[in-house]
Amino acid sequence: MTIIGEARKLAMEQKAVVGKFAELRSSGLSLIERIYSVKSIFYEDFNAYTNAQHIRQVGPFAALMECSGILRAVESEVDAGLLTTVKGVIAAEIFSDFLEMASYLLAEGYKDPAAVMIGGVLEEHLRQLCNKNEIGVIIQKDGKDIPKTADRMNAELAGANAYSKLYQKGVTSWLDLRNKAAHGQYSEYDKTQVEIMEQSVLDFITKTS
Repeated sequence: MTIIGEARKLAMEQKAVVGKFAELRSSGLSLIERIYSVKSIFYEDFNAYTNAQHIRQVGPFAALMECSGILRAVESEVDAGLLTTVKGVIAAEIFSDFLEMASYLLAEGYKDPAAVMIGGVLEEHLRQLCNKNEIGVIIQKDGKDIPKTADRMNAELAGANAYSKLYQKGVTSWLDLRNKAAHGQYSEYDKTQVEIMEQSVLDFITKTS
């Protein structure tokens, strides 16, 4: 393929990703507005990070990670009991949007951001399972509240029989793959492994919700 052909292919891929980003923008803003308001900092930040100009400046994947941080912050407030009346709604919508975006990225060959996103959904699910099983998600360290790691939540959930030891081993491997993706160790896993992770995490969430 010529350089021009490669450039055209890349441009088409970027356009497709931006198109999917527009869908995430609409659902994310709608969700945040219903929970808070258009004047909330969450709404303002999400609106700014999903703006077309911002996406062009930093790239769709960088903007996607920024949006992920905002939605996870909203989820944390829900988990802390600040918005318990909408907990089920936000969990379902965030998980659905993120898994759909991860599936799209994976189908387009972007295994690395897909792995990070799937891992983020998995970690939030573990936190919800801890709350459901009355397992604390915060520890005290040097007088400060520190969120438990996903690995620790996994071990404590399995110890409380929230799910089987076999699932515990699976969660450990999925978290390990997520960590490799998050730390740039892209050559230590392949697309097929991320595809297996995607299906396995979806199955795990479905069976343990």
